[in-house]
Amino acid sequence: MLNTSHQDLLVSDLFKGDIQLASPPNIYFELQKIIENPVKTVADAAYVIEKDAGLSIRLLKLVNSAFYGFPSKIASIDRAINLIGTKELQNITLATVVIDRFSDLPSSLISMHDFWAKNLRCALIAQGIDQFLDKQFSDSIFACGILHNIGQLVFFLKIPELAKEVNLMLLADESSTGIDEIAFEQEIIGFDHYEAGATLTKLWKLPDIITESIRLHTSPDSTENYHEIASILRLADSYSKLDDIFSDAINHDLNIPASDMSVIIDHAYDQFDDIFKVFYPG
Repeated sequence: MLNTSHQDLLVSDLFKGDIQLASPPNIYFELQKIIENPVKTVADAAYVIEKDAGLSIRLLKLVNSAFYGFPSKIASIDRAINLIGTKELQNITLATVVIDRFSDLPSSLISMHDFWAKNLRCALIAQGIDQFLDKQFSDSIFACGILHNIGQLVFFLKIPELAKEVNLMLLADESSTGIDEIAFEQEIIGFDHYEAGATLTKLWKLPDIITESIRLHTSPDSTENYHEIASILRLADSYSKLDDIFSDAINHDLNIPASDMSVIIDHAYDQFDDIFKVFYPG
């Protein structure tokens, strides 16, 4: 925990001296080596997963959930990989491992249930938008959605008093929006949680598409690489935060008719309950 004011706080300070936070999720990169090695097989990828019995059980539950909707039960990791592919396996493993890594944050600071529920909604809505637009980000967009607000957890882990101050300002302003949240963070902390999240995923050496989709959240006019996936996630993130998702249409530049957006959100919410029980068993 850092004891400092925003006047002298840099985003890099959040990660100094914290080996556990700065360490990348190793199993993700073990799978990456297998994917990139032409002599490795599905059995090699399955072996990496099966070394962690808890992870194996959760991944099998996920593969047998409404998320995939396979007609018959999948009983082995080998079979699961054959059906969903090694890249998909790598991404859902990443999401599961990251959820576990932050599981010890006290409920007095943040509701981890609500945090991961919001981010799972973001991931599912983003996935639906991507499919509708045929943008072909299917290899990465779910992981991007799950990790999109990871910087908030960094704030609560490293600078909890400042993070609570931001929350108090949001609670005091009932009409506050995501834009206000960013402004409050920048005012109180000196930078926002998207900058912190992008810094963490870059530190972990995750793919650029994940880091840039987070970093570009506050740059809606950007034409940099990955600005399209950032736009999808920005919209999905906005819908994931609404209590009544059908109360108002959100202005965006993706040219999705309101009726189609409603279908996308309906589908995401149809999947949500079954999947959330697997991703967040706590």
